[in-house]
Amino acid sequence: MATNDVDTLSAQDAPEFAPAQFVRWFREVAPYVHDFRGKTFVVAFGGELVGDGALNNLVQDLSLLSALGVRLVLVHGSRPQVNEQLRLKGFQMQFGRGTEPTSVEALECAKEAAGEIRLDIEAAFSQGLPNTPMSHAHIRVISGNFVTARPVGIIDGVDYKHTGTVRKLDMDALRNIVSQGAVVLLSPLGFSPTGEAFNLAMEDLATSVAVSMRAEKLIFLTQGRTVRDPSGEVDTELAREDADALLATGTLDEDTASFLAHASRAVKRGVARAHLVPYTLDGSILLEIFTHDGVGTMVVEDTLDDLRPATVDDVGAIVQLIEPLETDGTLVPRGRAVIERDVEKFTVLEHDGVIYGCVALMPYLDEGMAEMACLIVHPEWQGSGEGEMLLRHIESKARALGAKRLFVLTTRTSHWFMKRGFVQGGISDLPRERQAHYNRSRNSLIFIKRL
Repeated sequence: MATNDVDTLSAQDAPEFAPAQFVRWFREVAPYVHDFRGKTFVVAFGGELVGDGALNNLVQDLSLLSALGVRLVLVHGSRPQVNEQLRLKGFQMQFGRGTEPTSVEALECAKEAAGEIRLDIEAAFSQGLPNTPMSHAHIRVISGNFVTARPVGIIDGVDYKHTGTVRKLDMDALRNIVSQGAVVLLSPLGFSPTGEAFNLAMEDLATSVAVSMRAEKLIFLTQGRTVRDPSGEVDTELAREDADALLATGTLDEDTASFLAHASRAVKRGVARAHLVPYTLDGSILLEIFTHDGVGTMVVEDTLDDLRPATVDDVGAIVQLIEPLETDGTLVPRGRAVIERDVEKFTVLEHDGVIYGCVALMPYLDEGMAEMACLIVHPEWQGSGEGEMLLRHIESKARALGAKRLFVLTTRTSHWFMKRGFVQGGISDLPRERQAHYNRSRNSLIFIKRL
């Protein structure tokens, strides 16, 4: 199995002139660029992001996405700014995460806060200084009365006054704007047909927009709120059912639970993927979108890793995985024609449309044996058990075919196979047909495992 000892540096730590790394990164993001062009992303963030000074960096990253053809709808919140306005005006009430009544005075504070943040966002998108990421970026930001709202009303005897929910969205206008390359900006306010204004929850509004627009992604930018596994690492991908099960345990903090619940609801209603991404990490939205594992938690209807039989359409990707190892002598050269001929013997690992691993099974059933070949996981995506997954799959497949022993030929990864139950054998242990084609000049080691 291939390994890679080259350190990947962050954008901040990389040398100013690192051409090889730059080229590699640029090539690796190309499939995502092709896939996301013309797709709609709904990006939602609270007023905390603005208050923490992260707006300019976010806008620079969003402008890059827009330049790459991603259609953007931004939904901002303003809870801390509204609370600050209330405090300055001498009111005791403060808005929390849940649904709360909005008085006339609080509504005025919400209008003021939303107006200030909207202007800040528009100003950030208007930057164009030379030698900055915004140079030559001519992005139109369009806001408007796209959200029709209705009052929450009276629940359990409590009048929620000017707190509202989304009733309808002007979808024709929204689709027309993003199709022309402009960015839609929505504030957490809606308006009734009678002209009343209502205070909306940013999370609810963003979810409604993402569902109605059939968005490819709903991205919540959070203050480090992501789901973590028992070891404390970020759980980068959750099936929706697993997310709902985790929510049911009641172990998540209030903020994370709220974001995860909205992400799950969006995916259940048709959004392809919903993400919780920490804005506290510079460039996090780019890292989440353009790297394999990302830096946040992604919720999908089903997990995206797909172990499946290879098809002729996968030959090019398999060749790309194999070629570097053929060049350095790890694998015996096969050539594209051989891969095409044997493609039905290959299994591939695919993630979000990108093939990052493969393995082949060559049966010799007359002698109760099968060969595992071309076990490869792309170096960028090793370390999470993908090689083990491919091995288990091949063992299961070989047993199903009736093989009693699985063998592999290797020149550089003998320890990996020994740790997984393979024992060293000799040429005479191979099937007779395979003995005839053994390349003695390579002097490959032979390892065999009883199934």
